[in-house]
Amino acid sequence: MQRPLPGEYRSYFQRYIDLVPEGDIISVLRQQALELATFFTGLPAEKYNYRYAPGKWSVKQVLMHITDTERVMCYRALVAARGDAATILCSMDENLYAETAPYADRTIEDILDEFNAVRKATIHLLVNMTEEQSLLTAQNSDETAFTARSLAYIIAGHPLHHVNIIRERYL
Repeated sequence: MQRPLPGEYRSYFQRYIDLVPEGDIISVLRQQALELATFFTGLPAEKYNYRYAPGKWSVKQVLMHITDTERVMCYRALVAARGDAATILCSMDENLYAETAPYADRTIEDILDEFNAVRKATIHLLVNMTEEQSLLTAQNSDETAFTARSLAYIIAGHPLHHVNIIRERYL
């Protein structure tokens, strides 16, 4: 699957795509799952519920947000890859999801298990997607079209963005 070109996604997502290293996207996603597990389990336990400012998410909430966002983006990639021009994709209220996701009484390992299950499903979808399917688009409610391959790269870049924030503001 080739790297997406500008115009295949809303410009807001360029910041995620720019973080994705060169190489096969499936290999990148597989390696990233291992690196994320190492990163999150390597954090001091007292940081899991830490918030660097009032109203900001805890580390556990960030990991749940990464997981929920991957679920949503993977569904969007499915809609695009199947050529479903009739389904209009709505926006996701990330703050609502972060506030209502079950995280407080869960261990970081349990949340990582959920992330890894979602990542495995993402990889299964993408590894079987043809290059032609990766170029098909889905329509967002704001009339932005996304190619399936752009969503694969957004999925890969999004966790990197949040890991950078954790390194800068939580540690």
